[in-house]
Amino acid sequence: MAGPLKGLKIIDFSTLLPGPYATMALADLGADVLRIVSGSRPDLTDFMPPILPNTKISANGAWMGRGKRSITLNLKDKRAIKIVHQLLADYDIIVEQFRPGVMDRLGLGYSDLKKVNPAIIYGSLTGYGQTGPLSKKAGHDINYISRSGLMSYSGRNDTGPSLTGMQIADVASGSNNMIIAILSAVYYRSNTGKGQHLDISMMDGVVAFNAMTGAAFLAGGDEPLRESEFLNGGCLYDFYQTEDNKYLSFGGLESKFFSAFCKAIGCDDFIEGGVNPEGVQNIKKRVRKIISQKRLDDWMKIFDQVDACVEPVFTLEEAFSDPHIIERGLIIDVEIPGGGTVKQIANPIKFSETQPEYNTIGQPAGTHTKDVLKSLGYSENDVEEFEKTGLFS
Repeated sequence: MAGPLKGLKIIDFSTLLPGPYATMALADLGADVLRIVSGSRPDLTDFMPPILPNTKISANGAWMGRGKRSITLNLKDKRAIKIVHQLLADYDIIVEQFRPGVMDRLGLGYSDLKKVNPAIIYGSLTGYGQTGPLSKKAGHDINYISRSGLMSYSGRNDTGPSLTGMQIADVASGSNNMIIAILSAVYYRSNTGKGQHLDISMMDGVVAFNAMTGAAFLAGGDEPLRESEFLNGGCLYDFYQTEDNKYLSFGGLESKFFSAFCKAIGCDDFIEGGVNPEGVQNIKKRVRKIISQKRLDDWMKIFDQVDACVEPVFTLEEAFSDPHIIERGLIIDVEIPGGGTVKQIANPIKFSETQPEYNTIGQPAGTHTKDVLKSLGYSENDVEEFEKTGLFS
């Protein structure tokens, strides 16, 4: 059965991670996504190792390009603008990730394309948004999470803020908010016939991630500090190193889970004080010492029999071979054109009627240029002329 988003048609001008991740998720769910990329300034992720065997496709390009078609166009060429206008007769959702003003200068801004298709949904994904004093400033994930305030109370007192292994602002904020915005705008358009411009800022999304701590502060609470809050190391909710230099996580904030944890580590006397007792850092030192006296596997044999919100900190190899993750279908095999398959991370959303589909890995930039142009009425001679005269460069 077709995915739930069958019928949505998206032109994707984005590169690197945030935009392509969003459009990959939409493609998994049935949307028709057409990437428009530069022939002379290719997406850097297409060349990040490893390269899949017997192909010219990187693992990241094969993953983020999953389910999409791709054409190359020189957007500074007026003929490219005409082709985009022609595509808008069918593709009425745009995703772009340039700095504010770039698409306008190319003649491909929202105000330009709205004249061609008034119902267009036009998603602009940037670091700092379309307005404000930082709107034109360059940035990366680390900058957005820094300026948002989040890092002021994340990390450790003795080492300061700490990076994570994934891009919080890029993916959790930028990609996911773009998906939410597009689907919300599609619903609005289905009721009103009106399209709109979506201004998605990665930093805006991270500011919203301050969540409960930010809500408390805005209502008159104290400035949050590292290792001072329930969820940032200020109580016994934390990571603990084991004898074999691995880690387990304890998340038992509720009294029943905390009691079970204390009994499992032989510290019934901790129960009365709760997960955030007086002198919590001294108590935590005692817990760390106890946890450090057994190997991770030995602790997990204990905690597998105890409902205490304790889990091991897995490596990727351990996570991707975990029976639960496998049972949930989070690792899939996708066919490589010409033979073989590649393992990829699946779309995490489950539907009872319309499951995600993984028809093809991402293809090299420009793979579908000729087919798409022919579908617009251009002849073989036209395409050859375009290639000779630099339209695809």
